[in-house]
Amino acid sequence: MNCKFIFPMILLGNLCFSQHTFELKDASQKYGIKINVEHCEGEECGGKAVIDLTDKKSEKKIQTLHSDDLNFYLNKDQMPTANIIQLYNEQSPLIFDDFNFDGTEDLAIRNGNESGYGGPSYDVYVFNRTRNKLVPSEELTALAHENLGMFNTDPERKRLVTYSKSGCCWHLTTEYTVLPQRGLFKVYELEEDATGDDKVKVTKKEFINDQWITNIKVYPISEYYKENENTKGD
Repeated sequence: MNCKFIFPMILLGNLCFSQHTFELKDASQKYGIKINVEHCEGEECGGKAVIDLTDKKSEKKIQTLHSDDLNFYLNKDQMPTANIIQLYNEQSPLIFDDFNFDGTEDLAIRNGNESGYGGPSYDVYVFNRTRNKLVPSEELTALAHENLGMFNTDPERKRLVTYSKSGCCWHLTTEYTVLPQRGLFKVYELEEDATGDDKVKVTKKEFINDQWITNIKVYPISEYYKENENTKGD
């Protein structure tokens, strides 16, 4: 990716700040991206930001979006990353993906740290074919504010996956499908409750044939997390 830095002094009322500009060319299949962010110090950038999207073929600007707090860290090339979603770790300022599985590219833009435990939160936009532009999605934005950061997509099963927790010992994984013209529909929950003495109560709920099926099992805590260590949270 190529990067350009611009440092003009911009006066907005009583606020004066330097503007930092980054250009991303490989983050999206459809768009070229220019990020103008309010401030950078060391490896961290943040504050108000403007995101300009251009058509890769024509190189014409097609849409401008905003964030009140596009907080992110620069990589070793002094660039923001894109499309990285790591639970309890890095989550990029921009996530391009097909969130509603309609075959078009959508976009999530980081806006502050308002998700669970002060984690990154995102404003989510989906592509509207009729309007030929990205439009805000209240439902998907809520998912990216009410859980542990940005949700994951499972394109093979066409599901969105969220994660929640309470302290060290209670975790919830939830999966949603996207119904055309109707929005999100919850179809799966996995609750792992290790708040008891040396036991983990695992409650699995699945929506099958128009009804919820619930299965509850209890495991010794040492055995369960040894078998599921890749999914255990902090």
